[in-house]
Amino acid sequence: MANTTLRKTLRSHGHRVLIRVLVDARAAAGLTQRDLAARLKRPRSFVGRMEAGERRIDVVEFVEIARALDADPRRLFAKILG
Repeated sequence: MANTTLRKTLRSHGHRVLIRVLVDARAAAGLTQRDLAARLKRPRSFVGRMEAGERRIDVVEFVEIARALDADPRRLFAKILG
């Protein structure tokens, strides 16, 4: 069995790419952080902390955010993969 160790992902290169994709998608949708937060039924600080890279985003949240942006989660994820 292979010995695999997960590195911390917060503020990693991959995390920064994820955040950039989501920020770009929000901007392309013409939404402010406050607009996105309202669609997610979360406080604006949720979006602010996410975009500042201060919190992780799990897969379920990623899909929820993509849908709130009227974006296809698969297409956004493909941008993250490069």
